[in-house]
Amino acid sequence: MIRGDAADVRGDGAQKTPDRLRRRASRLLSQLAVRSDRLITEGLARDDARKWHYAVLASLQEYGPASQAELSRRSGIYRSDMVGVLNELAERDLVERSPDPGDRRRNVITISAEGRRRLRRLDEVLDDLHDELLAPLSPAERDHFVQLLTRLLDHHTRST
Repeated sequence: MIRGDAADVRGDGAQKTPDRLRRRASRLLSQLAVRSDRLITEGLARDDARKWHYAVLASLQEYGPASQAELSRRSGIYRSDMVGVLNELAERDLVERSPDPGDRRRNVITISAEGRRRLRRLDEVLDDLHDELLAPLSPAERDHFVQLLTRLLDHHTRST
């Protein structure tokens, strides 16, 4: 098993990870994902937020009101966890729940004015965190990197 936080360089500056591992895209993506996740999780926590808060608010802002099930599909949050996330957001007045006029058994979730303000703040936080994550890359390289990652993810999402 490879530790996700293992450094590739020893204290004396010598590389300690075998070159054949450093050339494996899957390993590099995995290790970068671990570091990215930690950076984003800790950065959002400093602003009293979680990734799921951002995912729900962004979904509501971009696509409009939705049921809990639809938000789960849009955001990738398990349905069983969505209620807790929505409770947290509702307690902070970031979303509003109202009965679905077409099906009174469901709620429709809407982003509130406070939720839109909070989303703008979280965009700023994430922009800064992404600048930190992608610091070694130029702006053009960052754009290209995101395009390549998007293409890979789209390909593998369609094929599964």
